[in-house]
Amino acid sequence: MAVPAASRTILLTGAAGGLGTLMRELLPRHGYDLRLLDVRPVENAPDAIVADLNDTAALREAVRGVDGVLHLAGISLESTFDKILESNIRGTQRLYEAVREEGAARDGAAPRVVFASSNHAIGYTPRPRVEDGAPLVPVGTLRRPDTFYGLSKSFGEDLAQYYWDAHGVETVSVRIGSCFAEPTDVRMMSVWMSPADGARLFDAALTAEGVGHTVVYGSSANTRVWWDLSSARALGYAPQDDSEVYAEKLLAEFGPLSEDNPAHRHMGGRFINDPPIWPY
Repeated sequence: MAVPAASRTILLTGAAGGLGTLMRELLPRHGYDLRLLDVRPVENAPDAIVADLNDTAALREAVRGVDGVLHLAGISLESTFDKILESNIRGTQRLYEAVREEGAARDGAAPRVVFASSNHAIGYTPRPRVEDGAPLVPVGTLRRPDTFYGLSKSFGEDLAQYYWDAHGVETVSVRIGSCFAEPTDVRMMSVWMSPADGARLFDAALTAEGVGHTVVYGSSANTRVWWDLSSARALGYAPQDDSEVYAEKLLAEFGPLSEDNPAHRHMGGRFINDPPIWPY
């Protein structure tokens, strides 16, 4: 359900997290009113809903009347399977069920979901050597999750497809690379999405017509990009930033990517050879 710019209220889950904090500042500039939800209090937002994804009543109340959902909540790095299962897998399904119920209450007009997927859903995919003329990686590439975290993002994409086919809930699944103020190493220059471009992409995902379930990559227009951004551009996404402005500094500090390093050979980076455990 695409919504006119003048009347867009969205639920932002994971509002207290790093990406959620960035989007709390940037999305209102695109005309959004935000309803915030997180498992912990949101700074300077006394009206935010404090609940976790196990609280089905809170989720149902949170989605009531919204035009869309930007789903950023969940564990954002690797953890134990049990924790990933409860937060990222079961929690996401509970959210979709709340969205489905809201659609039923509105005669099928369910809010659209923008699901924060991840490059770690394809983490074991070899990086394309675009410098040698290799093609960019398409969204239809075989999913090869690199961690339980990546596995949960693969599940989320399939869940989105199911809820579209079975219940008519529209989703754009955004395989986010790294969304920080600037890239922190040479690998990240290929998958970096500036916060401003992130807001542009989420806006396009929330407002494009007839998305069904669409998978897109989330990065800026990086000179060193590895991904085919055509499905994102088809939504109306027009990235404006490029990580190349950081190249001189990062190459001087880290040197070029090395084929001897598994983290440089694969999409998933350090998740391949050193999966970080989130202290959750």
